[in-house]
Amino acid sequence: MIQPVQRSSALLHDIHTTIPQDGEIAIWWLGQSGYAIKGRSALVYIDLYLSEHLTRKYAHSPKPHIRMTESPLRGEDITGARWVFASHKHSDHLDPGTIPALFAASPEAQLVLPYALLDHAAALGVPPDRMIPTRGDETFALGDVTVHSLPSAHPGLDYDPDSGYPFLGFALEIGGARLYHSGDTIVYDGLAERLGAFQPQIVFLPINGRAGGEGTPPNMNAEEAVTLAGQIGHPLVIPHHYDMFTFNTADVSHFAALAEVRQQPYRVLRPGEHFLFHP
Repeated sequence: MIQPVQRSSALLHDIHTTIPQDGEIAIWWLGQSGYAIKGRSALVYIDLYLSEHLTRKYAHSPKPHIRMTESPLRGEDITGARWVFASHKHSDHLDPGTIPALFAASPEAQLVLPYALLDHAAALGVPPDRMIPTRGDETFALGDVTVHSLPSAHPGLDYDPDSGYPFLGFALEIGGARLYHSGDTIVYDGLAERLGAFQPQIVFLPINGRAGGEGTPPNMNAEEAVTLAGQIGHPLVIPHHYDMFTFNTADVSHFAALAEVRQQPYRVLRPGEHFLFHP
């Protein structure tokens, strides 16, 4: 099993004591599509999967979710969280094994999520007054963070006139930097134009493609991620959605080789690693 380079109290101490300068962003990969992202005056957590929920749930199924990377944290370890994002309902992004414990340990935490998931989050024990729903294509402020919620397609956009888009990505302005976290998505018509208008400096993109096989919603693959980055001005790409489950992963070295050939800036993170982005 892949071991994090930092974990538990050491990792949390690093997150809490790091103070980026204006324009800098500190990033810690927490596995799958989960990150802690910190600017000078704000810390956000996004798409955390820190439990064994899916391993237990699918232990006797045709697609056992066998973990490849040990979790660097558990939900109950995270204290002092304020802004927690979930891009969609799937448990490796809105984890029943992480969210309740995190919200108990961080009494001021607020969950930013698709409007369509209000009832689901309530069933996990998140009080309604601790949810910040968005239908997509909306812009709002959370303290010093500006959030633009953008539709994702997993694999369809599945727009509903009442609840909006059930799959979201988040374009965030934090401490003078601009970054985009895709959640799970394929490259759909209009995505490059949306991101090009935002001009992100960092993009977090999935690379597992259709690795999960039939019945598993697909993402963009490594080549599509590199191509998309080129279309929107070559921001730094940080790949995600790999090295979590043996049935649904990708070889990140293939992504890195493609990026090298196309002179696309990228950074492959190790779980628990502290990466500081300088503009």
